[in-house]
Amino acid sequence: MKLTVIGGTGLIGSQVVQKLTAAGHEAVPAAPSTGVDLLTGDGLDQALAGADVVVNVANSPTFDEASLDFFRTTMTNLLAAGERAGVRHQVILSIVGVDQVPQLDYYRAKTLQEDLLRQGPTPYSIVRATQFFEFVNAIISWTSDDKTVRLPATRVQPMAAADVVNAVVEVSTAAPLNGIHNVAGPDVFALDELGRITLAAQHDDRAVVTDDGAGLFAAVTGDVLIAGPDAHLAPTHYQDWVQSAR
Repeated sequence: MKLTVIGGTGLIGSQVVQKLTAAGHEAVPAAPSTGVDLLTGDGLDQALAGADVVVNVANSPTFDEASLDFFRTTMTNLLAAGERAGVRHQVILSIVGVDQVPQLDYYRAKTLQEDLLRQGPTPYSIVRATQFFEFVNAIISWTSDDKTVRLPATRVQPMAAADVVNAVVEVSTAAPLNGIHNVAGPDVFALDELGRITLAAQHDDRAVVTDDGAGLFAAVTGDVLIAGPDAHLAPTHYQDWVQSAR
């Protein structure tokens, strides 16, 4: 099977390419560095030539309102190029609970991407994943100084990027779902608690202050970022991962 991986040089995409190749598939990475511009469509026809499946894990360069235009344009271009190429399955990576947080520009943009895919001409699958372990330090950095880290008590269920990759590969090499496959980590944390676990593992003595107005995830209420009972739970626990990462 030939699969073109859009965003195939990034954190998730590069691992998807490696795993598909190891399984005997022809996996073609497509990114600006390979001559593919999703916003203009340049290079897309060449990248999709002969592809059975398109796996889209490309991300917007910003998380603000501009992300709406990014996903609107890139999804439209990719669907059109896929139809021209005779692609039989379009797959995107999205976020658990993404359609329940309209107050966040980026989540509205990803919801738009999902909607465009559903309305498109090609059978599709949506892999919704929870937040990645690899992004926890970035989340901490948004609202921290030399002495304290301020985090809301938003409930999250993070997972390892490697487990996200496994889910994307599994869905991409199977029949189109024409629906959603939810994946999440095995454990639920309050975000402030996750911050304390992370700092302790890194021997960082800063204090975590619970502040329900701090950072991007302050806009999220309730359990919208927690996977439902239909989700596949990945095997990697955060406490194990953060110790090995250190």
